[in-house]
Amino acid sequence: MNKVVLAYSGGLDTSIIAKWLTETYDCEVVTFTADIGQGEEVEPARAKAVAMGIKEIYIEDLREEFARDFVFPMFRANAIYEGEYLLGTSIARPLISKRLVEIAAAVGADTISHGATGKGNDQVRFELNAYALNADIKVIAPWREWDLSSRSSLMDYAKEHNIPIDYHKQSKKSPYSMDANLLHISYEGDILEDPWVEAEDDMWRWTVSPEDAPDQAEYIEITYEKGDIVAINGETMSPATVMEDLNRRAGANGIGRLDLVENRFVGMKSRGCYETPAGTVMLRAHRAIESITLDREAAHLKDELMPKYAKLIYNGFWFAPEREMMQAAIDASQENVSGVVRVKLYKGNVSIVGRKSDNSLFSEKIATFEDDEGAYDQKDAAGFIKLNALRLRLKALQ
Repeated sequence: MNKVVLAYSGGLDTSIIAKWLTETYDCEVVTFTADIGQGEEVEPARAKAVAMGIKEIYIEDLREEFARDFVFPMFRANAIYEGEYLLGTSIARPLISKRLVEIAAAVGADTISHGATGKGNDQVRFELNAYALNADIKVIAPWREWDLSSRSSLMDYAKEHNIPIDYHKQSKKSPYSMDANLLHISYEGDILEDPWVEAEDDMWRWTVSPEDAPDQAEYIEITYEKGDIVAINGETMSPATVMEDLNRRAGANGIGRLDLVENRFVGMKSRGCYETPAGTVMLRAHRAIESITLDREAAHLKDELMPKYAKLIYNGFWFAPEREMMQAAIDASQENVSGVVRVKLYKGNVSIVGRKSDNSLFSEKIATFEDDEGAYDQKDAAGFIKLNALRLRLKALQ
């Protein structure tokens, strides 16, 4: 290999990986740092890369692309893994893989590298998505190769190789393994490795405790066009701005906390805690606008496809043909999913309190309990029931 493009955060692990790659493989390292809304400055990564002698450094603001091309399409499907997880980490990996492969092509590199461990899902996601875009790309996953198995061994390696470390920051480092982007922040490790132990309240960063949330409910109106949010309270917003706004509003009302044990693709069970304020609101609101604009059978078919769709994203198959086929069907279903949803945010709860659409299939004239003036003949229900009961009655006669 001649060059390696490394997914680089500027933190301890990936800084060590950058040095380890040059020493182990005698190759040039190109760093790529993505801003996908993690809420931390990414520019300091440039200074760290320069200090390590990196000559080609890519730092990119991908927040709008992430929201528009990955998060929003996923929410058109109402995707949720194992009934709870809103796929915050999973959906970010295909975008990072895509840019790694594109940068590799641009700089003439034949290899990419990442800092995911050999126990987690991210290694699978990074690599499957990369191979889907470039069948010949090579991948180096240092955590599957080196013998640096603890934080102390990483610190020793950094000291031995003169890798600059902010020791004050390291001493204050969170005990949890965390991942953040516009959609969520996740927490794993430390006391969370015991699924019986409750997470400490000061662990959460984006949401107030529901007990401490305001006593006054907040109402918002969310406008949809073809399944995507385009405005909040009448103010037109870009996809990334929508998510930033909803994260702020929902987080302030204690919305979006989740504690779960999930089944990883590699086979083990893992306990994690997640904060997904915007996503929690987006899922409820999207289902609400669909409830009045989608035909019953189209809605039910979407619900049947959703677990498979969510599993594909969780397992790293975003660029797989079956996910793209399902996305085409899902997007077609959203043609008339436009309108406004009124949402109540209060102490950790998201309540749908109103929905309206020019494309609504809801007929008050037919559904009313009052006089419908002949819009619906109730006598028709007798034949409907008898036809549906025919096979049941035949079975009962056996």
